[in-house]
Amino acid sequence: MNTPQTEPPQSRRLIIAAITVMLLLSSLDQTIVSTALPTIVADLGGLDHLSWVVTAYLLASTVVAPLYGKLGDLYGRKVMMQISVSLFLLGSMLCGQATSMTFLILARGLQGIGGGGLMVLAQTVIGDVVAPRERGKIQGIFAAVFSLSSVAGPLAGGYIVDHFSWRWIFYINLPLGIAALAAFAIAFKPRGIRTSHKIDYPGAVFLTAALAATVLFTSLGGRTFAWSSPFILTMIGISVAATIALIVTERRAAEPILPPALFRHNTFVVFSAIGFIVFATMFGAITFLPLYLQVAKGVSPTASGLELLPLMLGIVTSSVLSGRIMSKTGKYRRLPMFGTFLLTVGLTFLWQLTPETPTWMLMVMIAMVGLGMGPTMSVGTTAIQNAVPRAMLGVGTAGFQLFRQVGGAIGIALFGALFSARLTTLLGAELPPGINPASLNAAAIAALPEATRVQVIASFTAALHPIFLTSACLSALAFVLTFFLEAKPLMARIEPHNADPGH
Repeated sequence: MNTPQTEPPQSRRLIIAAITVMLLLSSLDQTIVSTALPTIVADLGGLDHLSWVVTAYLLASTVVAPLYGKLGDLYGRKVMMQISVSLFLLGSMLCGQATSMTFLILARGLQGIGGGGLMVLAQTVIGDVVAPRERGKIQGIFAAVFSLSSVAGPLAGGYIVDHFSWRWIFYINLPLGIAALAAFAIAFKPRGIRTSHKIDYPGAVFLTAALAATVLFTSLGGRTFAWSSPFILTMIGISVAATIALIVTERRAAEPILPPALFRHNTFVVFSAIGFIVFATMFGAITFLPLYLQVAKGVSPTASGLELLPLMLGIVTSSVLSGRIMSKTGKYRRLPMFGTFLLTVGLTFLWQLTPETPTWMLMVMIAMVGLGMGPTMSVGTTAIQNAVPRAMLGVGTAGFQLFRQVGGAIGIALFGALFSARLTTLLGAELPPGINPASLNAAAIAALPEATRVQVIASFTAALHPIFLTSACLSALAFVLTFFLEAKPLMARIEPHNADPGH
């Protein structure tokens, strides 16, 4: 029997506001560091460890996401949220106090351990306080926050570095995070019955090993290490072996950390596959648009970030509209169909980019890609939370987030390898002796002789074509997958679960 929501509207609004701030902080810290890295290296040294400043956060946040989902189911979302926010803020403070690159990397790892929990628990808590029928509007806001952070992060990082100190990139989290944590503690009341549980320690170990190895070889392969290097081959071997061990272990565990039963739910399986593909497209293909703008169009890094605003506006618009449509109709199946179709069309247009493509036309293409991404980002979490049993709310949300994060990491690695290989082939003997294609940037290209510069710009643009073509094909596959979604009307009330522990 369904029960009405227990929080008064004022408390729900306060919870949603606090969670939105937490989600913004966590997602911003995935991107805000990028524009500050040159300044950080100039201050701390350690150029050879530069990529680890980003990888440490990505690795830690990806690995812990499913763990927080399970622990939230077992011991209560409130206490786990408080722990994750505290770890995130402690990591932020230590990042701001870093005196060496090693110190900063370790602090970023701690920050990621907290940030990974925020990403999962923030969306899971909404499942505790808002009915599925009303959840679409909230998820639309969350998707808008995520898209805002993707574009605003590098811009904010550059502004803070220019006007203050790179350390304030991390210190700014403290007052906002503390305020959000206090508001959440006041508004979110524990409820349910606590019971004893068995922790799936072997599953946690194998899952951590599989995710860590996967993120490491996809993030570092072909860049920091050659794909054929012993380190990358070892990571691939560990990833495969740990994944097999995880599958065997989870089938036998009393309370598995990633329950096999999740994969018997059509909504979880299909949306996880779509999320994997869409995030691979977003983190992969869209990463290279600033490169096109800076190299082919000759705009500054800040201006290239501003010219991505149509992407953000597209995601925000379609995310919010999709959420409202879900809440009004109680249906969602056609939304990802529309989104993936529009995404495929937009990426197909980007495949045709040339150095002479008018800026207004590029803006339309980017906006179309954003409009296509929005529905897939905002619909999946709500649909999965509506489909799985209440006892699996946390692990279902975390599992979906896991597939999206891993999809993003693999997308970046795949498209980076495609771009590097294609660019090296196209440039051939065009470059003057002693210039490595991998070392080229906008400033270096601008300094080349005119004839060489024109050829290099054309080669850079052509090297992007396989990325957008592959992205369009992947998006078309996601579009096909949407036809396999089972339509489950969204419930108008929160499903009761008396044994739900302490949340």
